[in-house]
Amino acid sequence: MATPVTFIFEALESAGKACEQNEAASCYPILYTNPDSPIFNPCQARIATPVTSILEPLVSTGKAYEQDEGGSREALIDRQATIATPVTSILESLASAGKAYERNEAGSREALIELGRALVTQLEIPSEFLQRTFWAEPAQSAIIRIAVDTHLFQHLRAAGPHGLTPHSLSQKTGIDVPLLSRLARHLVAMHLLAFRNGTFRPTPLSNGLAEENYQHSISFCYDTARPSFNNFPAHFKSRAYTSPELGSLDGPFQDAHASPLPFFEWLVANPPNQTHFDSFMSAYRAGKRNWYESGFYPVSERLIAGFDPAISDVLLVDVGGGRGHDVLGFAAAHADHPGRIVLQDREAVIAGVLSTSNSNSNSNSNSNSNPDQQLPFTALAHDFFTPQPILHARAYSLHSILHDWSDEDSIRILRNLVPALKRGYSRVLVNEIVLSEEKPTLAATSMDLMMLAHFAVRERTELEWARILGAVGLRIVCVWAFPGVAERVIEAELV
Repeated sequence: MATPVTFIFEALESAGKACEQNEAASCYPILYTNPDSPIFNPCQARIATPVTSILEPLVSTGKAYEQDEGGSREALIDRQATIATPVTSILESLASAGKAYERNEAGSREALIELGRALVTQLEIPSEFLQRTFWAEPAQSAIIRIAVDTHLFQHLRAAGPHGLTPHSLSQKTGIDVPLLSRLARHLVAMHLLAFRNGTFRPTPLSNGLAEENYQHSISFCYDTARPSFNNFPAHFKSRAYTSPELGSLDGPFQDAHASPLPFFEWLVANPPNQTHFDSFMSAYRAGKRNWYESGFYPVSERLIAGFDPAISDVLLVDVGGGRGHDVLGFAAAHADHPGRIVLQDREAVIAGVLSTSNSNSNSNSNSNSNPDQQLPFTALAHDFFTPQPILHARAYSLHSILHDWSDEDSIRILRNLVPALKRGYSRVLVNEIVLSEEKPTLAATSMDLMMLAHFAVRERTELEWARILGAVGLRIVCVWAFPGVAERVIEAELV
């Protein structure tokens, strides 16, 4: 071990007691390289499972490890509750995160997950790393994909906390008992299911995965995304390990799926992949703090304050906002907002939004009112590669738009937006991942590789965002963050 073991587990014992007493710690700052651009990190998040039940066994196992008892190192790996790097600092971080976690502080849940992953990495020997990475985890994802086809998680959820015997579960899923027992046993080893008194039992996580959005997400990740990643070695070797031309149609996705089509066109041509992807995107955002919610971007102070209807009656334009997820949430979170909200997207998308609104309106009343009037926003068809038609709005939001495009195309999109801005009044809100070189997060790097695999584009660093915005005469005013959320709100204005 890198530090005195006695001190390590004294810290663990202290952390366990702190969790029991629901003590809190102040939230951590998120560093931003521009000292003039503060980042707000209020403390508002909730952990999903009891920390104390993990830390108590860790203390006991740690003492066994200190005494060099057989199996203690392996038990510590299995418990996974701290961070890798010098162990003393790991456990200090664990103690702080544990206290914050019990007080619902923002980012504490994600911090504890990271601490757990890092401890495993520190304690594993290479053979164990290989077993976990190339045996245990791929097997788990394959079994979960089978679970989707056989509704395994739904059957266990319906059975409740007492679960089902292997025979009963076999009858419901259609998997024979010997095979079912082997597959489900691995999910128990991975802590996704439980087994007690002769029955396989659900966990909160498996019950969550039984929801339709997550069932579709599993299908998308396994059937569409996984082949793209599996193709990385052969694809990049054949291209002398060079980056694909940004936005090209010769990326890992096209290679893996033997298709010349762009990703989104392939989804449409190969149902039900479009439905699965839409569910995946919905699931990806579920449970995360939205940019317009309390503690993230200060809407009241930065947008509503200073709104001037004499300049424009539009408060917010959501550029490329899809079916309106953000604007619906924004309108609900700020019900007393001044001015209009405008949703923009392609004509077909807007037609779908209005059609859905009209259907809902007709089902609730016999009126023939304009469906647009039933929505808390104005729906407007617009191609963001053409000039922005809404002039001098208080803010223009681009949420997860520019990362789909090359630098050149991103600059084209922004150049069509900039003439609509009023200097000193209008703001551009770019809601995207900002990559960190020194402390990259798993959420950020995995999304970056998703973009590489499927679109031949990338997430960007702060410097890269500043360069793109600067190319069209915009400067970064501030970068806003919320602990545990990979995306940032880059607030920009005309120079």
